[in-house]
Amino acid sequence: MKKVILKFSGIIASLALMVTSMNVNSTCIYLAYQPELPKSAEKLRKN
Repeated sequence: MKKVILKFSGIIASLALMVTSMNVNSTCIYLAYQPELPKSAEKLRKN
């Protein structure tokens, strides 16, 4: 089981980074409303 977790941990981490980056750079919609972004997510914002 540990091998499976280690194998997919990189995929899950990259997916989480991609979703966070998309969330920072998009406008807020009703279903995905997030009142405040974490301060660490501000680095991912495109100018």
